[in-house]
Amino acid sequence: MTTKDWRRYFGLREAGVYYALLLLMAIIGLVTASSSGANYFSAANLTNILYQASLVGMMGVAMTVILITGNFDLSVASVAALSGAVLISLAGALGFWPAAAVAMLIAIGVGLLNGAIVQLLGINAFIVTLGTLTAIRGLVLIVTNSRSLMIEDPAVKAQMVAFEGGRAPIQAALFVIGGLLVAGAAYARFRQKKDKTATPWGAAIGGVALIGLGLLGGPSLSVAKPVVYTAVYTLVVWFVLGFTTIGRRVYAVGGNSEAARLSGVNVGLYKMAAFVLCSGTAGFAGILFASRLGAINPTALQGAELTVIAAAILGGTSLFGGAGSVVKTLVGALLLFALANGFNILDLGANYQGLIEGTVVVAAAAIYTVGGARRRRA
Repeated sequence: MTTKDWRRYFGLREAGVYYALLLLMAIIGLVTASSSGANYFSAANLTNILYQASLVGMMGVAMTVILITGNFDLSVASVAALSGAVLISLAGALGFWPAAAVAMLIAIGVGLLNGAIVQLLGINAFIVTLGTLTAIRGLVLIVTNSRSLMIEDPAVKAQMVAFEGGRAPIQAALFVIGGLLVAGAAYARFRQKKDKTATPWGAAIGGVALIGLGLLGGPSLSVAKPVVYTAVYTLVVWFVLGFTTIGRRVYAVGGNSEAARLSGVNVGLYKMAAFVLCSGTAGFAGILFASRLGAINPTALQGAELTVIAAAILGGTSLFGGAGSVVKTLVGALLLFALANGFNILDLGANYQGLIEGTVVVAAAAIYTVGGARRRRA
C-alpha cells in the first residue's frame, strides 16, 4: 500500500470516528478516575454502554442504508414506538409472538407507505417522513389511549424477558466477527476494491478492535441479547453492502441514480426496499424496547430519530447519497452513548450533555466536509 493510500485510509475522514471514540473514552476514563475514583473501563460499564447503544445502533445501520440511496427517514423512532405500543396492547390477548408479528407487519407497512409516496408521487423524503413522524406519533397516542400500557400476564412477561433479557457470552463471537471483518477487508483489498464508499480498512480496524476486546475481556465476557442482535444485523448488512451485487447497486443508486437506471438497475425498487428495511428495523427495535420493561408510554423514544441520524453522520455517511459505512455508524452510536455514560458518571446536567453532543456532531460533519474537499482537490 502506497503512502497516499495510508493517508487516505487512516486519515481523519476515513478513520476519524475510531480515533474520536478512543480519544473520548481515554479522556472520560482519566477524568472519572481522578474526580470520583470510578472505573470507566470496567467490563460492567463497557458492556452497559454497548447495551445502551444497541437499539440506536441497529436503527442507525438501517438509516445508513437509506441515506446511501439518497433518501431520508425521520419517522424511525415513531415507527419503533408504534411497534412497541402495538406489541404491548396485543400481547395479552394474542401472546407475545403473534403480537410481535403484527407489530412487525405494521412497521413494514409504514416503510412501504413512505417509499410509495416518495417514489410514486415524487415528494421529497424529508417532507414525507416528517409528516409520517407526526401522524405515527398520533397513532401511538391512539393505541395507548394517551397512557402507559403494561403487560400483566406473567407468561407473556416471561417470553419478553427470554427474548430481550439475559446475557450471552461473546468472546468466541468477537473472535469470529473480528476475524470475518479482517478477512473481508483483506479479500476486498486483494480484489483491488478501492471504491471510497466501501473502503475495507475501516472494517479491518474494527475487526482488530473486536479481537482485542475479546482477548481483554476473557471467557467470562458477556453482553445483553440486544447487543448480539445488533452485531449480527450489522455484520449481515455490512457483508451485503460490501461484497454483493445488491450492495454495489445500492451505492450506485445513491451516487448517480440516472447512471444506475441506464445501467439496468431498478432504482425505484432499491429505494423502496431501503424504506422498508429502515421501518422494519425500527419495528424490531421497538419490540426490543417494549420487551425491556414489559411496558410502553406514549412518549417512548421521542427524539431518538435525531440520535440515530447523528450516529450516521458521525460515521461519515453522506447526506447526499452514495457514501456510508454501517460499521462506522455503529461506532458513531457507541461514541454518543460513551459520551452520555461519562456524563452520567460525572453527574453533569442534561443541558451540558445536549450542548456537548451537538458540538461533537457539528465538529464531525465539519471534519468530513473539509477532508472530502481536500481529497477532491488532491
